[in-house]
Amino acid sequence: MSFDAPPFAPAGAVVPRVPVSFELYPPRTTAPIEALHETIQQLASAAPRFISVTYGAGGSVGGRSLDVLRYIREHTAVDPLAHLTCIGNTYAGASRLIREFLDAGILSFLALRGDPPLDESQPFLGDLESSAQLVQLIDRAQAERAPYQERPIPGVPGAVQVTPRRKVNIAVAAYPNGHPRSTYRNQDIDALLAKQAAGATLAITQLFFHPDDYFAFVERARRAGVTIPILPGIMPITSPARLRRVLELSGEELPAELSIDLEVEPTAEGRTRIGVAHAAELVRELVDGGAPGIHLYAFNQHRTVLDVLTAAGVIPEGGAAPQPGDARRLAETSGAR
Repeated sequence: MSFDAPPFAPAGAVVPRVPVSFELYPPRTTAPIEALHETIQQLASAAPRFISVTYGAGGSVGGRSLDVLRYIREHTAVDPLAHLTCIGNTYAGASRLIREFLDAGILSFLALRGDPPLDESQPFLGDLESSAQLVQLIDRAQAERAPYQERPIPGVPGAVQVTPRRKVNIAVAAYPNGHPRSTYRNQDIDALLAKQAAGATLAITQLFFHPDDYFAFVERARRAGVTIPILPGIMPITSPARLRRVLELSGEELPAELSIDLEVEPTAEGRTRIGVAHAAELVRELVDGGAPGIHLYAFNQHRTVLDVLTAAGVIPEGGAAPQPGDARRLAETSGAR
């Protein structure tokens, strides 16, 4: 993932008006994996900069997260981005997990502190205190690897091309309206500066409902010295239950108009249209205001987020999805990997 570079779009793929990216989560069981693969292919047709996969707890490879990341890497031309969390990880455990991702060819990460356990009486497991420490750990793990990589030269047996190993890209979280556990107004800006100093290359915001929340935060961050791109994170809300849940988790204020519209609409299809229209208007205002791109939380459903981008004019209607085999070959010959 090179956020400043143009997107790699195979022939026939949609070319977005601004950079886009998506978030998925690993399935809890193996049953829905085919549907998830179809969603990945549909999202890849929008030529996103990256598709991120949330951290699935359990097992030495973060549950099923690595399987999803591998699928993205091997069957699309899109860069897979792995989530890593501090809570529940030790230095040694996180180091092993990072090396496992690197060995699988994953070179983009989102370093997060993570959410505390629901049972606050239980002590936190792990000795990583901040996402800035996790950023440094990822950088250190990459630095310990060989600085060069070798690739066979087709048609020349035994010959290899030696190229510098690609550096990791490390995204971090940002909170336009403050983290729920922040204790003073500028704490989130100070935390973002610390993450940048540790080596972060991109920030992705938590969801918000008003464009001014994002633009005011970016202005404050720039005045404080934050220079990395700050990508707005958008979550289409298509039901009252989902709205209540995200407000509970994020601490955001209730968006009254959206809440009322969702509550009075009697059908699921109507609520989806309302959620798409609200998110599309937010995306339009962000793009018009100069946001460097759009990151969409997809809930493993491609149709809603693609409809948002289409309604906002970011991607055209009816774009053709690239063929997986062609995408992989093109990515390799272009040096995208």
